[in-house]
Amino acid sequence: MAKISDYELLQQIGSGSYAIVHKAINKKTREFCAIKVMERKKFLEKNRMQQLIDEIAILKKLEHRYIVKMLDFGWDNQNIYIITELCDTSLHCVIKKRPLREKSVRLYIRMLAEALKYLRENNISHFDLKPHNILLKREKCSSLYVLKVADFGFASMVEDELEEQSILKGSYLYMAPEIVNYRTYNAKADLWSIGCILYECLFGRAPYSSQTIEELLEKIQNCQKIDIPSNIKISPECEDLLSRLLKHDPEERITFQDFFNHDFVDMKHSPNDENMERAIQIMTRAVEEDKKQNYQQAYYLYCEGLTYFVPLIDAEIGPKKAALREKASNYLRRAEEIKHSILYQSARISNNTLPSSTINTVQKALEPSQLYKTLYDKCYSNEQLRNGLEIGISAEYYAYEKKFETSLETYKRCLSILVPLLNKEQDIERKKLLHKQIEQWMKEAESIKSILETQKNIVETSADEKNSNSHCVIS
Repeated sequence: MAKISDYELLQQIGSGSYAIVHKAINKKTREFCAIKVMERKKFLEKNRMQQLIDEIAILKKLEHRYIVKMLDFGWDNQNIYIITELCDTSLHCVIKKRPLREKSVRLYIRMLAEALKYLRENNISHFDLKPHNILLKREKCSSLYVLKVADFGFASMVEDELEEQSILKGSYLYMAPEIVNYRTYNAKADLWSIGCILYECLFGRAPYSSQTIEELLEKIQNCQKIDIPSNIKISPECEDLLSRLLKHDPEERITFQDFFNHDFVDMKHSPNDENMERAIQIMTRAVEEDKKQNYQQAYYLYCEGLTYFVPLIDAEIGPKKAALREKASNYLRRAEEIKHSILYQSARISNNTLPSSTINTVQKALEPSQLYKTLYDKCYSNEQLRNGLEIGISAEYYAYEKKFETSLETYKRCLSILVPLLNKEQDIERKKLLHKQIEQWMKEAESIKSILETQKNIVETSADEKNSNSHCVIS
């Protein structure tokens, strides 16, 4: 147990109804920390004391990069103290300056999702997620900030995510409607709060921002529709996640698993050592297939590898970021080169260039497949199906012409026609062929998407470096 006399309290850095937070320094180690100071008399009520005991018990068992670390705790005759690592600022302070770009928001939401996944794996629900409780800490010897979930004062052990709670918890502005309206809620209340955080990061205010508490409660009680501002452009993936998080009915709200798997969060490609190794392995295979002149397979591998490289670039700074971006640029160039059957003598990946004698081989590999031709011939009596297939082949041509955005949108239009038709198809042979073609075009669409995201990332990170203001740096 810590002795408060071992610490020197410095300036106050935060306050709430039951606590004041000070920056402090350990007199022996000279290391900085944060100390949450709580007056004992405020916790005389049984439920409040139990709440504090639960908070300390939960903090003691948590160890995760994106959760604030408790170093120690203690008490004296007047106060109770919780000592944690010191962070630099909060998401609330950052948003107050200006809304964040979607690219930055995605980084933070992914970190928050990693923390939330860890909490769910340990049967813990936070119940007070808000920008004030999302701290940011600068990485050592860098200007990169990582997110740290803090303040577990309302947290509870909830083994079953559908297990119902009834005690009023959280802050009204970020509190799920079912807590306010029915006093009956479960772990999915945290997902509503994440939707509010995502909304505020993008638009600079919470969904139900109000002048008075009465106005706020009226909006919550009436389940007032949440409008997404039209003056700030966000991606379809981001908008989809927002709308699914901010469902008033918890049964309609996105599930934890779907949140973790959502395209915007994209935890599969989280920037970590394991995915760095995976990216290198995929690109090594891509280069090997390229050397063997298995160009179609090489193309898909290059595109798959790029989906891991983009988050890795986002999470790095300085020389390492530049080196990763350069590698991604080369892989991207090679993928485009193969896709369009174009020879660029200057393009080299691992000292491997495409010999001019094999251009025809590449062109042949990228021609419409026999699968497409066979399927198209079998659709003479189904005009809608033929139309969908024709749209799909036009998406391929747009890709060859480097019109990637048009190609991706065309693929989406094609698949929106073909997927419903697949479910209705009665002819067994035609259904089998159609299923294969849809799978192939889905793969093509994902590859085009990875090319577009890499192009955008490279342009944006280059611009950030020129402006000496990386999106990972809080100014």
